[in-house]
Amino acid sequence: MAEKDAPLEIRGIAMDAIRNRNEQRVAALLAQVLDEESGYNPDPLDIQDIYALSLNLLPSRYRQSGTIVLSEPVKEAHILSAIRRALRTVRERPNY
Repeated sequence: MAEKDAPLEIRGIAMDAIRNRNEQRVAALLAQVLDEESGYNPDPLDIQDIYALSLNLLPSRYRQSGTIVLSEPVKEAHILSAIRRALRTVRERPNY
């Protein structure tokens, strides 16, 4: 069993509260895209691969507590496109 990663700190300052805004957006839309694929029953590793690949296809949008977001340059359509592309890739080349 793999060891859990230790909390990331720099000079005693925790970095784990810095998140990519697209993580929540991809997670929120991933179920919708999976529902579009009738007959496809991905296993948990497939879903994790689709999620990770989707994020890699999108520009990073990091934020931390107190960040003010004035605009969201990554449109929902772009996120949906990235998820669909990742899903096709995982279906064509599963990780098992």
